[in-house]
Amino acid sequence: MARHVVVGACPHDCPDTCSILTTVEDGKAVAVRGNPDHPFTRGRLCVKVNNYQDRTYSDQRLLFPMRRSGPKGSGQFERISWDEALAEIASRWKALIATEGPQSILPYSYLGTQGILNGLNVGDPLFNKLGATVCERTFCDSASCTAYMMTIGHTPGADPESFVHSRYIVLWACNTLSTNSHHWPFIEQARKNGAKLVVIDPVRTRTARLADWHIPIRPGTDGALALAMAHILIRDGLIDRDYIDRHTLGFDELAERVKAYTPEFAAEQTGIPVEDILKLTREYASTPPAVVRIGVAVERHAGGGQTVRAIACLPALIGAWKHVGGGLLQLPIWAFPVNWPGLMRPDLQPESMRVINSWRLGPALTGETSLDPPIRSLFVYNANPMAMVSDQDRIERGLAREDLFTVCSEHFMTDTARFADILLPATTQLEQKDIMFSWGHLYLSYNNPAIEPLGEAVPNTELFRRLARAMGIEDPFFHRSDDEMIEASLDWSSPVLEGITLEELRRKGFMRLNMPVADDWAPHREGNFPTPSGKCEFKSSMAEGGNFVVPLFRQGYGGQQAGEPVDPLPHYVAPNESPATATALAQRYPLSLISPKSHAFLNSNYGNLPAQRAQAGEEQMVLLHPDDASARGIAAGTPIRVFNDRGAFEAKATLSADVSPGLVMAPSGYWHRSNRAGPTVHALTPLAFADLGRAPTFSDTLVQVVAL
Repeated sequence: MARHVVVGACPHDCPDTCSILTTVEDGKAVAVRGNPDHPFTRGRLCVKVNNYQDRTYSDQRLLFPMRRSGPKGSGQFERISWDEALAEIASRWKALIATEGPQSILPYSYLGTQGILNGLNVGDPLFNKLGATVCERTFCDSASCTAYMMTIGHTPGADPESFVHSRYIVLWACNTLSTNSHHWPFIEQARKNGAKLVVIDPVRTRTARLADWHIPIRPGTDGALALAMAHILIRDGLIDRDYIDRHTLGFDELAERVKAYTPEFAAEQTGIPVEDILKLTREYASTPPAVVRIGVAVERHAGGGQTVRAIACLPALIGAWKHVGGGLLQLPIWAFPVNWPGLMRPDLQPESMRVINSWRLGPALTGETSLDPPIRSLFVYNANPMAMVSDQDRIERGLAREDLFTVCSEHFMTDTARFADILLPATTQLEQKDIMFSWGHLYLSYNNPAIEPLGEAVPNTELFRRLARAMGIEDPFFHRSDDEMIEASLDWSSPVLEGITLEELRRKGFMRLNMPVADDWAPHREGNFPTPSGKCEFKSSMAEGGNFVVPLFRQGYGGQQAGEPVDPLPHYVAPNESPATATALAQRYPLSLISPKSHAFLNSNYGNLPAQRAQAGEEQMVLLHPDDASARGIAAGTPIRVFNDRGAFEAKATLSADVSPGLVMAPSGYWHRSNRAGPTVHALTPLAFADLGRAPTFSDTLVQVVAL
């Protein structure tokens, strides 16, 4: 029996980007495990991917091109050849371009895979070349990234491995054990060394249960807490004046601004007692090295951007950046010298480029957003908007349009794929080559394909090569091999790649960027922030100059609407929907809904697979406080309906004091057909954008719950 082990990398939109070892016997992948040699993976995989071979070999896999044979949404398809599929796509697109213009075509993608080659931007050059409408991608961290860069620039921040040296760790809106679990051993080591772990989260999550102190907070009020902490630090003289004088900009203006944000004000907004706010601030200031790890959820409300601005100011106020294991951790992705222009080719975009935000897909497809020309073709890859995007009623009505030509590249018959006219089979990570950055550590990874593609599945890179040929595009750029694309995907002249070769990276599977080791590195001990001033900017020069330049990989995204003014100082923006801010609406919908990531799903990935569904629960679970359940006659396990003016879904009630009274938690990632009836939780979440970066506002959602 021929047996060998192939080193690869987890493909998912997760900070851990694990190194994976796949055991192959006679050409078949029989097992996957975490690479014990990887300093972050440490030989362990999470419940999402520890049986990844079962995803690849699932009997639900789409392995051949298919054409719809029944009504839209019926899931009825017949097998066709690749030549037939490509010919039909090219014929329809050429006709649309000739009659209505290329902007009648809308690509739709996100991070179904996170590979540099096959991930977020793989289709951008083709659609830019065609002149299609640009789909602006601001689902995740767009408000956070804008705010972060306004304050401290595109710095990787605190090295995740340096947390072993921290003495005071604040996990803010970050359920590490479920969404960043390979960072946990570094936190555990710090605690063994005497560190205190504080978790700020509306829910007593898996992580919060193991913390030294869980601080429950009302959804969307984190900015009030951060600003009150700044108020206390300055008022009580808990600041590092020397660090502030040498390495910050706008301290006097910030000090004046935060005078209004008293601990009493924050207590009223957040529900956290004044004494706890004082205790948190004083411990944070007096226990160096102190570090904050912010999660994605911190931005998902009306004031998400200003919240991150306020939090990003705190480490500089106390001089936390001077210490190894101090500062702030957001996205180490900033350290990776990815050649985004070379991957995306924005130079190919026409001057009359049209942009539609991915969050507004429903109105775009139904014509409620006035478009000329209207969207006549939708191309979906690396995404499942029917399960994960708001306004699901409109999305479904749009996808059901007979005059909308929809193509989906997929692994499975997702909620979105059921509405396609043409289905194209995509490879899984075990079947494709890729190179990976990470937004949770500082290791570049290489994914060697472990097996040949099953059926007629192809990687996204090959998919777009075939589409380019079908559209008659001869430019050699569109026909490069995967190896050529990998060579061009990074800026190899960057100092952080010194000593890293593709040959060694391919052999080993991972290499740390050429950056100081975590035990010795305090990245901003002497300032050197990558901001216009080189300082931590309490008062943002980007805001004053209106220069909201953010990472190019956002495609179509400029940070703010043109001409929209932004206060250069951090301030509090209250939630759009909460019992305190929307009192009339709260009369009908008195409960606040949050929809965090599931422990067993990665967005909607794995929502159809048995092992992960067994872990998450076969049907949508909703967590209610016992008092709220009792007032509604709801017992544990009772079928319930959760609804507001935007939509409704059905679920099973779970009662727990892990949520506060007035709060409802429904983990996202379930598919429509996994629910008791109707759509997913995102049918209830609003279309409103946050204050910066056009980020979604998942957590600004009021609902009612009734027993069925």
